[in-house]
Amino acid sequence: MSEIYLYERQLNKQSDYNVWMGFPNCNSFSLSSLGFMWLYKSLDEEPNIKVERICTDTKITEINPKDVDAICFSFSFDMDFIGIFTILDKYNIPLKSKDRENAFPLIFAGGPVITANPEPYKEFFDFLIIGDGDKCNLEVIKLCRENRGKSKDELLEILTLQEGIYVPNISKKVNKCHYDLSECVYTPIISEESFFPNTFIIEVSRGCYNRCGFCVASYLNLPVRFVDYETIISKIDLGLKYTNKIALLGALISAHPRFSDICDYIYNRIQNGEKIEMSVSSLRADAITPKVIKTLSAAGQKHTTIAIEAASERLRKVVNKNLTENQIFDAVKIAKDSGLKGIKIYSMIGLPTETQEDIDEFIRLAKDLKIKNKGFDITFSFSTFVPKPHTPFQWCGKEPVKSLEQKQNYLKKELHKLGMKPKFSSAKWDYYQAVLSRGDSSLSDYLIDVYKQGAKLGAYKSAAKKYNIDTDKFAEEDLVINQELPWDFIALNPGKEFLKNEYIRLLNI
Repeated sequence: MSEIYLYERQLNKQSDYNVWMGFPNCNSFSLSSLGFMWLYKSLDEEPNIKVERICTDTKITEINPKDVDAICFSFSFDMDFIGIFTILDKYNIPLKSKDRENAFPLIFAGGPVITANPEPYKEFFDFLIIGDGDKCNLEVIKLCRENRGKSKDELLEILTLQEGIYVPNISKKVNKCHYDLSECVYTPIISEESFFPNTFIIEVSRGCYNRCGFCVASYLNLPVRFVDYETIISKIDLGLKYTNKIALLGALISAHPRFSDICDYIYNRIQNGEKIEMSVSSLRADAITPKVIKTLSAAGQKHTTIAIEAASERLRKVVNKNLTENQIFDAVKIAKDSGLKGIKIYSMIGLPTETQEDIDEFIRLAKDLKIKNKGFDITFSFSTFVPKPHTPFQWCGKEPVKSLEQKQNYLKKELHKLGMKPKFSSAKWDYYQAVLSRGDSSLSDYLIDVYKQGAKLGAYKSAAKKYNIDTDKFAEEDLVINQELPWDFIALNPGKEFLKNEYIRLLNI
């Protein structure tokens, strides 16, 4: 496999501590996961630690499984437990921590799912990293190496004293790890085997000012941080030494204080004859300018994505998406006039307080956009609202699947009349995502049974019946605002009182 390392590796190092970095999916996906690859780089640069990436499709390992001291898993999506179980099973490692003696490696995980709500998964790990793992992951592994002669129980007691470390059944309150983004995170290994082949990704920002009521990514990553302009430019220069494909990553890229200058830098290099392909994660509609689109078009991007969440201005205010209809129309017009071929509009259905009138607004909006932008490819993509911990809407139950599917069928029929082919997430799968999102430790045996049954939709329903799990309670019930929540022991900023006030404010708009 062709892999270009953008850092100096220490080959044949005499390390005395062996780590597997586990990715719960195939290798091509792992190579495109910026956070996972960055953590791998930080360990690979350590002289006393030998690290290897393992994925669900790994066939041969460099480190003998019997010699592995610790396995760290990336846990970014709710269904990642399936890939984690697959890897543990492959190497005959018991799934539950209590069933693993000292002879087994330490098993831990980090990532957005764990930071939001680790309770459904806590029985499978010896400890968990809450928050930014950029530096914490390396520090923890160094600590484990320094104390490798101690028993597992002794080591876990030591780990409870570390910021951002949650040891199930020991830790009472956990503050999240925080990384100030002083060092730019970028793709350390460029590979043609990556899901995004030969692409150099740069994280330019972390967090989001807008704080939409449903957005866990926004709330988990506060405060908002930006990489300084000079550092971004130096990393762009580094990446372009090895590939012509550059991607800028961040929840709020266009809010970077010098985003316009970054676009100018790329555009000027293209105008000077360089063939550069640049892509960005979705842009806010009110941040789309002719300069931004001109740069994307010159860099070969034919489409861009904006997220509007709801078609009615009332519902956008409810979810804290402060975006006017005029701004949506302006964004589409700029995209069209500046040379793009089309735009993808990301939206949600099933949001709190949504009515049929709000659904009908999608039809009206789509029709008006089509009329005013003839020949321009406009695509709508819909997911369904999933309540997430640490957001104002964590107390809101999810709309029943049947109702959501009726709305999806209605939108599909009406938008087809306009010549559009909308895309929809699966309401059934989104339901089980909500179960896991707001679940608690009672789900551990349930998850194992789901996995053993093949993890298809039917397995989730069958396992719930077997273990008498009321999945509707987790997914669809509105929670009482003052009740204790499974994830309350995780201290985030802003705290629960702020979320309560936002919840009340937004639902009363």
